[in-house]
Amino acid sequence: MRAIVTGQIGVDKKPYLKAVRDLGALKGEPIELFNLGDMMYAEGKDVRPGRILDLPLSRLATLRRAAFKDVLTDTLPANEHPNVIINTHATFRWRHGLFPAFDFDLIRRFAPDMLICLVDNVETVHQRLHAEHDIDATLKDCMVWREEEILATELLAQSLGCENSFYVLSRGRHQDTTETCARLITQPNMKRVYPSFPMSHVVDMPDVLAEIDAFRAALAKQFITFDPADVDEKLLLERALNAAREGADWIENTAHAFGGSKGRTSRVSVREVLDIAGDIDGQIYMRDFKLIDQSDMIVSLVPELPNGQPGLSSGVERELQHAWEHTKEVYVVWKPKKSPSPFITETATKIFPTVDAALEYFEMKGMFQPGCLFGG
Repeated sequence: MRAIVTGQIGVDKKPYLKAVRDLGALKGEPIELFNLGDMMYAEGKDVRPGRILDLPLSRLATLRRAAFKDVLTDTLPANEHPNVIINTHATFRWRHGLFPAFDFDLIRRFAPDMLICLVDNVETVHQRLHAEHDIDATLKDCMVWREEEILATELLAQSLGCENSFYVLSRGRHQDTTETCARLITQPNMKRVYPSFPMSHVVDMPDVLAEIDAFRAALAKQFITFDPADVDEKLLLERALNAAREGADWIENTAHAFGGSKGRTSRVSVREVLDIAGDIDGQIYMRDFKLIDQSDMIVSLVPELPNGQPGLSSGVERELQHAWEHTKEVYVVWKPKKSPSPFITETATKIFPTVDAALEYFEMKGMFQPGCLFGG
């Protein structure tokens, strides 16, 4: 597959996509990777590192077009270069303001099969952005830029006829998603799954969390999964609220995302986090529904809580309803002794008592990819 991968500055796409390329090579599926930014610096040898966005827009466009034409020279005809990734941006929000970062005529000649917008937690993006650039950008700026990048990439996909092959993909907060990206590019026929499970109201229940983690891992082994927990800014907001109650102005943040920033610590302004509370909730709502829309099916785990009640959150119920209304296959693993309500039974394609029973059914139905190169 020929893919264009976008994402705001601070997502750190280059090492992530290098890992995707290396994984493909390891599994016998070579992937060509072109980092358009590096190629633009190679074209403009007089441009100081980290300063290319400070160039006049006309020169920036000239360098971009020259670099992209080199990509076309190296990757056409397409049938001789089946797996290609172009690492670029859809938009730039810089000192010039907001402006596009692509040339439609050249992208159309490249003829991508899919477009992927890579995202990451906003505080991690903010941390990288300030570590690598001299720029005054707030958490709010980073949130807005992420929405713009997603929207511009989606509109580009629609204009190219790739609206059904546009994906929002997280770099991964607690798990590495490079395998997911490699599968999208080298095994496009694999089933795409949205794993649904309770999150915020089970954070203090270690046994339930362990059960959820095992469920997520089991699905990720056999499918392309778009996991909502890979971006967890709600936890950042809760930490900021707790800090505000204690009168603190800052919270310490350790980057958990995979890549060069992992383990770095930084201070995050409590006030800045509280200022984006509405953005966090709104983008969670938008992003999770988009992850469902780009999936073939939803598989929801409803655990039994220590008090014997079903671990069915309002978020999970809304996700199931959204998936059903958008004609997705809806599967539910119902663990509680208490029977599910009609709002579950009447909208589910099938209900299972255990994760193993669900996996056996999926295998029987031929949903597992034969000769899977990654994971299972």
